[in-house]
Amino acid sequence: MRRFFFTFILFVLFLPVWAQKGKSGFDYLLLPHSARSSALGGTNISVIENDISLIYNNPAFLGPEMDLTLNANYLAYIADIGIGNVVFAKSIGDRGAWGIGALYANYGNMKETTENNVILGDLTANDICASFFFSHDLTDKIRGGITGKFLYSNYYHNTAIGLGVDLGLSYYDEDHEFSFGLVGKNIGRQIKAYEEELAALPWDIQFGISRKLNHAPIRLSITGVYLKQWKFDNLNGAEDSFIKTLGKHLILGIDIIPSDNFWIGVGYNLKRSMDMHLQEGNIFGGFSIGAGLKVKSFSVSCAVGKYNLSATSFLFGISTSFAEMRL
Repeated sequence: MRRFFFTFILFVLFLPVWAQKGKSGFDYLLLPHSARSSALGGTNISVIENDISLIYNNPAFLGPEMDLTLNANYLAYIADIGIGNVVFAKSIGDRGAWGIGALYANYGNMKETTENNVILGDLTANDICASFFFSHDLTDKIRGGITGKFLYSNYYHNTAIGLGVDLGLSYYDEDHEFSFGLVGKNIGRQIKAYEEELAALPWDIQFGISRKLNHAPIRLSITGVYLKQWKFDNLNGAEDSFIKTLGKHLILGIDIIPSDNFWIGVGYNLKRSMDMHLQEGNIFGGFSIGAGLKVKSFSVSCAVGKYNLSATSFLFGISTSFAEMRL
């Protein structure tokens, strides 16, 4: 396990050296697939909770405490786009676990027309991702995880197939309520292209820290994203300042946890806010909010994310633990 730990660190550090540049495919993988992570700004890889939906963010969140847990989520996204996922986990002894998941993205019905705007009929587009998760406790405080992904896209008459992995580490100091996570996400590429050129997955390196306050049920999180690059393309053609560029790499989150059965989360995605800025104002752009409730062996959660004045996403999730039902 120690070899796994050091191999992962070296792999993430040197990933930018050999990763190929160019356009990416399967960009729907960047969208939130968990209500809790959506509420905390869209991505969070450091909060430690018995919430199986979070393993889509960091496979090291998976653990034996999620034995026989089933979870389903649905994201109502912009322009009638709908993305649903389901995941199931099973423990392996006291220090490991595995899981399987499936994700389906549907982009609604679109009209097929000629260049003269003659309607020929309807066409559809969808994506499918099948995932296998594995995790193991490397020490009492460090857990490692891996996700294997098989991806398939069908856009009218064009199809593509891809393979990818997520590699994650999670550290948790329960005595000080401090945790951090490190993830190499969406590492891989297409093995069958839509046309001719094979595209890489939207790979990224992410790092996050979470800390619960000593005398209040409040946890603060900061997540660094897009760490494989520094500058971003500016639509205005101007170069961003250092502070603005730094902000585009950060996601801020606060969750209130008055009990083990209830939580409220608020997040602010700085890049989302700046990219969606409008001249007439977009005061809530980049903000998100959500909550979750557990009753016996069932949990429900939901989150709302604001992009701009006319674009809002809604994510709903439900989980159940068959292991708790047997108690």
